[in-house]
Amino acid sequence: KNCVITTIFSLVKLFSKLFFLIGEPVSLDWYNPQGERMVPSQRVALHNEGVRSRLTLYNAKIEDAGIYRCQASDAQGHTQEATVVLEIYQKLTFRDVRSPQEFRQGDVAEVVCDVTSSPVPVVSWFYNNMEIIEDTEKFQLLQNNNLQVQRVTKADEGVYRCEARVEARGEIDFRDIILVVNVPPVVSVPQQSFNATADYGESVTFTCRAYGSPEPDVTWHRYDKLITIESERYVMRARGTTLTVRNIQQDDGGSYTCKASNKAGEVEHELFLKVFVQPHITKLRNVTAVEGSAAMISCKAEGEPLPEITWRRASDGRSFSDGDKSPDGRVEVRGRYGESMLTIVVVKLSDWGRFDCEALSRIGGHQKSMFLDIEYAPKFQSNHTIFFSWEGNPVNISCDVMSNPPATMLWRREKLTIPSEGAGNMRVHSAPGRSLLEVTPMSDRDFGRYNCTARNNIGMRFQEFILAQADVPSNPYSVRLSSVVQRMATVTFTKPDSHGGVPISHYLVKYKDISSQNWKDVKSQGTQTIVLLTNLEPNTTYEVRVAAVNGKGQGEFSRTESFQTLPIREPSPPSVQGQRGVGKAYRLGLVKHDDGGMPILEYIVKYKTDKEEQWMTKLVPGVNDFVLLQPLQWNTQYEVEITARNVKGLSEPTFLKFSMPQKPDITADSLFSGLGLGAVVGLGLAGLLLLLVLVDISCFFLRQCGLLMCITRKLCSKKTATSGKSKELEEAIIFIQKLLVNFKNNYKETSNDSLN
Repeated sequence: KNCVITTIFSLVKLFSKLFFLIGEPVSLDWYNPQGERMVPSQRVALHNEGVRSRLTLYNAKIEDAGIYRCQASDAQGHTQEATVVLEIYQKLTFRDVRSPQEFRQGDVAEVVCDVTSSPVPVVSWFYNNMEIIEDTEKFQLLQNNNLQVQRVTKADEGVYRCEARVEARGEIDFRDIILVVNVPPVVSVPQQSFNATADYGESVTFTCRAYGSPEPDVTWHRYDKLITIESERYVMRARGTTLTVRNIQQDDGGSYTCKASNKAGEVEHELFLKVFVQPHITKLRNVTAVEGSAAMISCKAEGEPLPEITWRRASDGRSFSDGDKSPDGRVEVRGRYGESMLTIVVVKLSDWGRFDCEALSRIGGHQKSMFLDIEYAPKFQSNHTIFFSWEGNPVNISCDVMSNPPATMLWRREKLTIPSEGAGNMRVHSAPGRSLLEVTPMSDRDFGRYNCTARNNIGMRFQEFILAQADVPSNPYSVRLSSVVQRMATVTFTKPDSHGGVPISHYLVKYKDISSQNWKDVKSQGTQTIVLLTNLEPNTTYEVRVAAVNGKGQGEFSRTESFQTLPIREPSPPSVQGQRGVGKAYRLGLVKHDDGGMPILEYIVKYKTDKEEQWMTKLVPGVNDFVLLQPLQWNTQYEVEITARNVKGLSEPTFLKFSMPQKPDITADSLFSGLGLGAVVGLGLAGLLLLLVLVDISCFFLRQCGLLMCITRKLCSKKTATSGKSKELEEAIIFIQKLLVNFKNNYKETSNDSLN
């Protein structure tokens, strides 16, 4: 039997006959290709007429094709069945072919073309009017007739044609499918972070540009909450791509999120608004601590960003920040949440003073100072506890104390308190931090121990002083003589081991000729241990001894030493220093030297050029300190020999050489630079006179006028007219020559005077 399928309904009628019946059939049943017993429904109709049964399928489908069984059963339970094969042929049918079909950029896109027919159709794909005939890197034809596009991009968008053919029937059909590529949003933020200062009425505009396909929607969020409505604080423009925050306050700081979304996805970007608040120190107080205890100084500050706190100790300029510790480990700084704590474990007096706390942030700073006051028990300032004096000599015993708070001081002598107004030969003078005990010893009882006690509310201290009897110094030793010459000698010695309790004021040096009984005295300059002896006699033996002198008196003399001065002899070779040239002269400086024990009478100076054989001699008095050689020749080398003479004889000569410079050029500049004011004025007047003469001569020859013309007329008034002109010319020439000769002579005299 045949089955015809139409577009709307399909009707299949099956007639089945039973050719072999064992008995009268009791039931006739149909079974589908799946072996299931069929029952009537909207699509299935069963009609039994005696030994005949009819199965009708409405709206037949491809799935209905197959082998159907008709089974007959009799009363004895015998069965017999017959089969019917149902074949269904289908026309080209495109099922669920959507257009457009959308994909995400970068994905593998499978363009679906669900087409069916019976027999199976042949499917072809076309893009840009060109058939896709084989697999490529970009396109692949799948077994299910779909087209796969690798890594799809916007360039792959367009119309793709799916064409199906049933060649056996010559049937062909197609569907055009639009491929749409959706691009996920991309956000562009020109500026990600913004800074503003609170309470200044500032505004900030965030910009968030979104790109994608389709065009993304832009929304703004703060703390995961959508900003939906405009207000006085928030304004959105340009389809939401800009958000303006106006009249910024401190709580406006933080993150703002821009979200862009479309079919291909969603992306978000975080923008930051940093709201600054000027730092301000809110807590800092003065602190008082006891020496040796711990001190804690707190500095608290506010601001946005939270400021960093640093400390500075004014006494030494040392700075401390969070986590710092001093080299000795006593000072440490710890901070958190805008508060810094400076801790001093064992307070010392060096910690006393001002501490500066500074809160700094990027927008400014604030500084305050506090004072660390340290209380401590009295401290004695001096270790000088032994004083010397003698009977009748007053002495001041000073007790100097540092303390905080100030200490009260009193003196004791043998456990008895000395009254503040004094007693007998003792007086007490008080001043802040000092108590002075003035003692005038009258007997041995006044020498001994004295006690100074200082007390405040922190503690009490005492210091013991000893008043001892002073003595004269011991004798100096190691007396030495050095630099012994004819009339001078230097005495050096070592200071005594004991100054007797009273500082040495000076040293007394005694010396004498061994043939004399009279000692001469020389005092040292202060406590210098070197003394110069002068006005000695040459070739003479002397004795010398030294004693130290203090307030108590003169001590013992050292061991007597002897020395002998040198005999008189010729001077040593003279020393020359500081040579320099002055014009055609040369100056040689004479340095004082060893005169051999007698004054230098004269210097004998010989000099000559290096090309001459004969020496020129010049005698210079011995009191002079220089020699001037003149006149000398320019650009010439000279040799000099200098000898000193005293009453004993001549010294060894001293030789030296020097060169004279080249003769200087006399130019106009050098000439006038060496002239005095009078010479310059004279030259100026002479030049002016010459100029007037030249002008008068010009007037005489060109215009027959001027002073020369008048003189000529007077001289030639009695001459004849024929000879007058030639005579005038001759006399004028003679007159001019005389003027020029006079000017030349005056100029030479002026120049010579200036050079001299």
